[in-house]
Amino acid sequence: MTSSPASRIAPDLLPEALEPVVRQRFPGARGARIENWRPATQGFSTETYLFDLLGLDDGDDDSVGLVFRRPPERPVLPDFDLRRQYLTMDRLRTTDVPVPTMRWIDAHGTDLGTPYFVMDRIDDAVTVSDVPPYHQAGVFADADAAGRAELWNGCIDVIASIRAVDPSARRLGFLDLRAFGSSAPQRLAGFLRYAVGWASGSGEPRKEFVDALDWLDGHLYEPEHVGLCWGDSRMSNVLYGNDFDVVAALDWEVAYLGDPAGDLAWMLTTDWISSPFPDHAPAPGTPSIEETLDRYRRRTGMRLDHMQFAQVTAGLLLAVPLLRLNQILDLGDVDLAEICIERLDHVFGGGIA
Repeated sequence: MTSSPASRIAPDLLPEALEPVVRQRFPGARGARIENWRPATQGFSTETYLFDLLGLDDGDDDSVGLVFRRPPERPVLPDFDLRRQYLTMDRLRTTDVPVPTMRWIDAHGTDLGTPYFVMDRIDDAVTVSDVPPYHQAGVFADADAAGRAELWNGCIDVIASIRAVDPSARRLGFLDLRAFGSSAPQRLAGFLRYAVGWASGSGEPRKEFVDALDWLDGHLYEPEHVGLCWGDSRMSNVLYGNDFDVVAALDWEVAYLGDPAGDLAWMLTTDWISSPFPDHAPAPGTPSIEETLDRYRRRTGMRLDHMQFAQVTAGLLLAVPLLRLNQILDLGDVDLAEICIERLDHVFGGGIA
């Protein structure tokens, strides 16, 4: 559902509008109130707010921390559907993939004029920073070498646990990109061609992206496994406990069914782009690419024979929101997606990092 501007409640008015809804929908919240409403510092592809619900009349606690998410006013991903991420997380709740507890979704915008959902907030957790880059500042940079390896490997282990999910048993068939082809690699390549065109607006996509899309079409293969892909598998979407154990995997907007190697490629791509050091070198203690692939192989039994294909798709997938932001922000001569062309050049030049 796409809401009209007139039906979209302004962010500063959302707490007042949401409070009576929460009182009806949340158990034991008949006299509760919303306090400490604030925007999330990450998760911009979906508009996200954190808040406390105080004054509960049932249970051992009289307050609970919650998260409110609704579609962005100007989406950076095509065909944005809030139900996809809600249902994905909800249907993963009894697997080994750690996700927040989902409370409810209004997929039709009946309550507030736009679709939205509410889920539990996970407190006493940390994550790494995208801005400034985590190799340079924040919990990852501040950790010692062993701590960096633990944070890194925790994300790899989550990606490996996703590989074990049975999409059929979890009723995740709605994530299949079947409209774009007959095999998983072809479907992803077809979706990326559509998405890059959408994000480029009225102009033609840059030749470098078209060449990369054509390369994908010429290098299709039969995957050793087709399963759930997180889609946004990076450390900044992992919540860690104070001892760096993983407590949740967040942001499932671009989840799809495909070759799980795509999740590894996405983590490696976003890490390469996040590094501020010369030639995108990581901070000391960060496991190497080969160590990362070996760890994943040991945990999943996969061979990872088509990592270059996965790396190309990751570079193109990252280009989609950046191309869209070029349209939204009208930055003139600044091209946010230029870094993706640099990444593709690196991959085609033989770089796996």
